[in-house]
Amino acid sequence: MNDTAGLLSHRPDFDAVIVGAGFAGLYMLHRLREAGFTARVFEAGDGVGGTWYWNRYPGARCDIESVDYSYSFSPELEQEWQWTERYPRQPEILAYLNHVADRFDLRRDIRLETRVTLAHFDEAAGLWRIETDRGDRCTARYCVMATGCLSVPKAPDLPGVERFAGATYLTGAWPKDEVDFSGLRVGVIGTGSTAIQVIPQVARQAKHLTVFQRTANFSVPARNGPLAADELQRIKAGYRERREQSRRSLFGIPVALPDAPRRTRDIPPAELDRQLEALWAQGGAMSLLAAAPDILVDAEANARVAEFVRRKIRATVQDPEVAERLCPNTHPLGTKRLCLDSEYYETFNRANVTLVDLRATPIETLTPHGVRTSASEYPLDAIIFATGFDAMTGALLAIDIRGRAGRRLRDAWADGPHTYLGLASAGFPNLFLITGPHSPSVFTNMVPSIEQHVDWIADCLDYLRAHRIARIEASASAQAAWEAHVAAVADATLMPQADSWYLGANVPGKPRTFMAYLGGLGPYRQRCDQVAAEGYAGFELTPAPTTA
Repeated sequence: MNDTAGLLSHRPDFDAVIVGAGFAGLYMLHRLREAGFTARVFEAGDGVGGTWYWNRYPGARCDIESVDYSYSFSPELEQEWQWTERYPRQPEILAYLNHVADRFDLRRDIRLETRVTLAHFDEAAGLWRIETDRGDRCTARYCVMATGCLSVPKAPDLPGVERFAGATYLTGAWPKDEVDFSGLRVGVIGTGSTAIQVIPQVARQAKHLTVFQRTANFSVPARNGPLAADELQRIKAGYRERREQSRRSLFGIPVALPDAPRRTRDIPPAELDRQLEALWAQGGAMSLLAAAPDILVDAEANARVAEFVRRKIRATVQDPEVAERLCPNTHPLGTKRLCLDSEYYETFNRANVTLVDLRATPIETLTPHGVRTSASEYPLDAIIFATGFDAMTGALLAIDIRGRAGRRLRDAWADGPHTYLGLASAGFPNLFLITGPHSPSVFTNMVPSIEQHVDWIADCLDYLRAHRIARIEASASAQAAWEAHVAAVADATLMPQADSWYLGANVPGKPRTFMAYLGGLGPYRQRCDQVAAEGYAGFELTPAPTTA
């Protein structure tokens, strides 16, 4: 029996509705079931997987090592699953998530091919009323948004898109069937992390590949390869300690920081070069940031490491002019997502690859037969749009979410997202966000960040039930204080210097506000634990009405 619903006059169809069936939605469902809550998951795709269901473009691969980009809640699961590569490909991650859905019998509570279109809070009943594009209508005491941070692809906003007569592909909504680019003239528009994965793959197939670059990005080699059986066994034997180290870390990966780290600017040039060479040979973008954390706050330190990466680009790309175009000079290293690649820079040594600098020669229009810039026209048979995402807020604002007094979330967030801890928003009772804006989320390994939020939410609902609390809502004052803290931490770094999607700068008209918390996963966990220990400080709790 549902104790909480029994305290109120209106019994909901479910204790909780969860929107999304990726890493977050699957684990949220599992935790709520374990706690004795009823739940229904709605998922727009025809399969589970979230980001890893939709992003199936050529070369799609995670930039976090597979043994860390995985659930930690079940020791049995982490021992039985056999990762095959250091950095997992999309099909392997999707297979893993399908295995999780089956192993924990989650599918019976998941409604696929069903997109939530409306979530309105009924104040009189104290319930969320949910509607979908399939005609579902249901009520829930709690609504949990597991919609993902990078789940709404940003459509290309170039003139003439509709005129192009060839095939077009959006990386964030790639077709299920394999696409063969053999013998074709292909264009890739964009050079962010997705494009950096796509470009080497397509270059091996296409008759000719033209890369249209507006902003050169920093990328670090993955050094990917098969996971040796003995190495995997060693990791599994020490998994518990490894997971705990990740939870305490800045970025959610098991990289221990020294107690008294040296400032990068104080390291002699030769010694710094040796350290950077070792990291470059080892591969991995997050380890580079974690090993020299002051490069995000010290401009001189950042410049030294950035120049090291530029030297690597110049040493790799044979044409000096092309190499210089590929060298980032518009933003400090790490202030846009530091990319991870497999032979990205080497690809520009191929005779069938052309790099077009859109800062020097902007795109004027797409034509029926290709792309015309201010300097030339490039005939193409197919175009791949690697144009990124409406990050952090896009999926939430795509749903008609209305809180107290019918206020729309879109209106409440008109000048940027407003949250407390990235978990809740004032004016929207019993609504929870998993890895929402102002949480560490995209600046960390997403899986431990997701698990931390899910565990916090599940424990919170258990507390509300045990203490006969009908509603929980972030207070406006706590929310304002948290947002000020998030902004202050960001402003103390170099991060706001880049026109990045962290700020919403990639979406025309989107409010410019830094949307991730940069204080680190470990310190953030401590803050959330403290809030819970103090009876959910910063939240307004409304007791359930007493019954006769």
